[in-house]
Amino acid sequence: MNRRNFLRLSSLTIPALQINTAPVKPKRIVISTWDFGRAANTASWDILSKGGSALDAVEAGIRIPEADESNQTVGYGGLPDRDGFVTLDACIMDHLSNCGSVMGLENIKHPISVARKVMEKTPHIVLVGQGALQFALSQGFEKENLLTPSSEKAWKEWLKTSDYKPKMNIENQLFNKSTSFVPMPGGIDNHDTIGLLAIDKVGNISGGCSTSGMAFKLRGRVGDSPIIGAGLFVDNEVGAATSTGVGEEVIRCVGSHLVVELMKQGYAPEAACREAVMRIVKKSPEKSKNIQVGFLAINKKGEYGAYALQKGFSYAVKSDEIETVIPGKYYYQ
Repeated sequence: MNRRNFLRLSSLTIPALQINTAPVKPKRIVISTWDFGRAANTASWDILSKGGSALDAVEAGIRIPEADESNQTVGYGGLPDRDGFVTLDACIMDHLSNCGSVMGLENIKHPISVARKVMEKTPHIVLVGQGALQFALSQGFEKENLLTPSSEKAWKEWLKTSDYKPKMNIENQLFNKSTSFVPMPGGIDNHDTIGLLAIDKVGNISGGCSTSGMAFKLRGRVGDSPIIGAGLFVDNEVGAATSTGVGEEVIRCVGSHLVVELMKQGYAPEAACREAVMRIVKKSPEKSKNIQVGFLAINKKGEYGAYALQKGFSYAVKSDEIETVIPGKYYYQ
């Protein structure tokens, strides 16, 4: 074959080998932990549907359960520690890996908004305790009593025995009716986090977590929720993950970061969550039978999934195509 024929044949075959590089339209979507995430998703979607950023959507969504006094696991009305103090934890992370966190924050209803201020107004990532409160007040947040009468009543009932045994799940009205569990004194179940992940119209991902932590915990205890890499992690090229349940076990495996790294290796979101759960089972085979941990993840394509140790974990989803609450798959049958 001479040079002229080679070039002629090449010009015919090369176009057939070219890969379609047209950009894929980003999928706007928001997902969050538990069935109470549905209300959070609605607030987030109000921003996403109008072209707003994922970061704004995350903050707006999480503020909903933070302000709901009937939700005794997040924000206002959260169950106190064993000394009667309501202490809140939260973190937020955007598509540029900017992040902010507050731990052990008292008397401020919206720790997610304080965490965002830490991210945007300080050179730091984490503020704790009185320092976090001082900063919040300097940013215009109002100090208020977060211990509601119902939570105070539950705490005083708990003091009669002071028996500390974290329970598996919050009572999930949609999917957990058949699950047997022992309620906390006063009918209160010991559960923790709202974790929320969002993708906006340009494909940027952000996430956030907020919690009042385990009910009747030791004063000063902090779980995984406000720890970047444990309770939340975002990699804008890959996806994001969040967690719920007994935070100590999530911290041991840096769970949310693990889930995102597994997605980076090619795992689908649900498969990545399952692998993280299996790490916990492998590390603590006996302990894992009696606790709950769940992971929730989304990838860059807008695909999502979850997996938990036990039955009862659920997650809420809202996009242009769907609005629903889904029971998460689980390991222990």
